[in-house]
Amino acid sequence: MIATVYPGKLSGTVRVPASKSMAHRLLICAALADVPTEIEISALNNDITATMDCLKAMGAKIEQTGSLYRIIPASVIPEKCTLDCGESGSTLRFLIPVAAALGTSAAFTGKGRLPQRPNIALTDAMKAHGTDIDSDLLPMNVSGGMQPGTWSLPGNVSSQYITGLMFALPLLGGDSDIVLTTHLESASYIEMTLRAVSRFGIRIDKTETGWHIPGNQKYTSPGRLEVEGDWSAAAFWMAANRMGSDIEVTGLDPDSAQGDKAVVRLLARPAINAEDTPDLVPALAVCASVQPHTTAITGAARLRIKESDRLSAIADMLGSLGASVAVNEDGLDIAGYAVLHGATVEGMNDHRIVMAAAIAATCADGPVTITDAEAVSKSYPDFFRDFELLGGKLHVQ
Repeated sequence: MIATVYPGKLSGTVRVPASKSMAHRLLICAALADVPTEIEISALNNDITATMDCLKAMGAKIEQTGSLYRIIPASVIPEKCTLDCGESGSTLRFLIPVAAALGTSAAFTGKGRLPQRPNIALTDAMKAHGTDIDSDLLPMNVSGGMQPGTWSLPGNVSSQYITGLMFALPLLGGDSDIVLTTHLESASYIEMTLRAVSRFGIRIDKTETGWHIPGNQKYTSPGRLEVEGDWSAAAFWMAANRMGSDIEVTGLDPDSAQGDKAVVRLLARPAINAEDTPDLVPALAVCASVQPHTTAITGAARLRIKESDRLSAIADMLGSLGASVAVNEDGLDIAGYAVLHGATVEGMNDHRIVMAAAIAATCADGPVTITDAEAVSKSYPDFFRDFELLGGKLHVQ
């Protein structure tokens, strides 16, 4: 799909979709619980759907009534299952340990860039605890269960590895400890996991080096939950506001554990450490390109292994529009002062690059044509609909 977005400020009210990160977590907890759980999810996307499909493949049932989803835990865990994670890194890395803990033999598959994204820190740790895994990359077969014990993992590669273990280790027959071998990045995502499992009665204790996780625990359904709004989606509308639009963003929880709520204080700063908020970088970079100062974004090296090499994709996209952006070892140097021009930009099949380009177009001097515009379905399928409801002009083909 190709979207041509025409210049013009946006105005009005937009309600952001449900948090993708929290939806993954609550759905997995619900599938592991003792009795059914009802979860209100205002809007699905491809990644959330991938998690739902995998949970169903592992025996859970999911019934939908409007935006209310009733998750019925599996009565019997299948001996074998195929888990298609689509392009969702969260789905894959969360469910590798869960599948092992449940004792099913799982064949994991995926598409897009997911088969190239690394998992070796997680798979090596699991192999050391009795799991049979035939590859560190997709396709991957996981079987043989897993044993409790001490799990040593880096904290600066992917917090998703740690979250997956936090879901699985409470189910094992003995206590476990997660020991971090480096400093922890994306700490807010771990906090989201801790909040999610605690709502299902799971206890995880912080230690000086990581976390202690008692075994033989049971997930207890809280009955009914609602997934809060997504701050990472809201970031694009907030960036548009700093670039001249007038948008009221609703559906957000100011007390959320989502680290991306930091967008409120990070927008238009001349120095931004994105270590804990890597998903904000596309929106922050677009906003920075038109600010009356230079901006240095650091702590973002992990963006090279997202849906695209996101650092290079941001630099290429903004460069096509006339901004001056340099990629460095762990971030971006953005010159600022840009007058953005109309151009054709590559969406790189990356949802956040596509949305960032659309926001950039609002203050360009001509139309911006974006390839791979359908990529927004990964996290925000209604993005272009909401864009038009806010007065944005675009043509899709």
